[in-house]
Amino acid sequence: MDDKFIRALSIDWSRVQEDSYLRGIPAIAHLDALSLRRPVTFLAGENGTGKSTLLEAIAVAYGFNPEGGTLNYRFSTFDDVSGLGDALKLVRSFRRARTGYFFRAESFFNLASKAAEYDAERGRPSYGDVGLHEQSHGESFLNFMQTFDGPGLYLMDEPEAALSPQRQLTLLLHMARMAAGDAQFIVATHSPILLGLPGAEILSFDGEGIHPIGWEDTDSYQVTKLFLERREGLLEKLFTEDNGI
Repeated sequence: MDDKFIRALSIDWSRVQEDSYLRGIPAIAHLDALSLRRPVTFLAGENGTGKSTLLEAIAVAYGFNPEGGTLNYRFSTFDDVSGLGDALKLVRSFRRARTGYFFRAESFFNLASKAAEYDAERGRPSYGDVGLHEQSHGESFLNFMQTFDGPGLYLMDEPEAALSPQRQLTLLLHMARMAAGDAQFIVATHSPILLGLPGAEILSFDGEGIHPIGWEDTDSYQVTKLFLERREGLLEKLFTEDNGI
């Protein structure tokens, strides 16, 4: 039985204005429908290819706050939502996620500030032994994520932003355990470590649209492998080509 919280999605392009910038993002413009076939789906690709835009739209369509948080969070510091969420149709399972979060690296400070307000009301920290603002950036990231440990829907945009390689491995293991316990993840990432999670599906965003890709075929893996294996030659070539160096 397919019991993922989101099984597929489609875009009703009649609800997107003709002059919308969304129509100028190739991976998004070529998208009509997309199936989510695994408990963990990674969105991979270069900056500006639409990964975060689609992830935000999924979050909004499901009922998450656009700036992040749980399904109960409601705050706004800057209104820059793309509007794609209004045109997105989700194919859901019979059950609705009772827990989960939408994590955005770029707005995590705002989320932590809202969490501090909730902590003040509750009289105790919600994530870890101390408030999120009282921890290092990486510690607060990881503690926020590890607080959630049950079946639910978890959307994450570049969760590796503040995590060391070791902490990325910690997150990978946590995701694997949760996915085995009926959690669903949709994650936009550039991390070759996270992309290596066994059993996940990686969707590549490029000029030809959105399509499945193998871990070793991702740019994140290829560039990292090239740098690790041929660092001196690669840097020499790059510095030679850059007239400013």
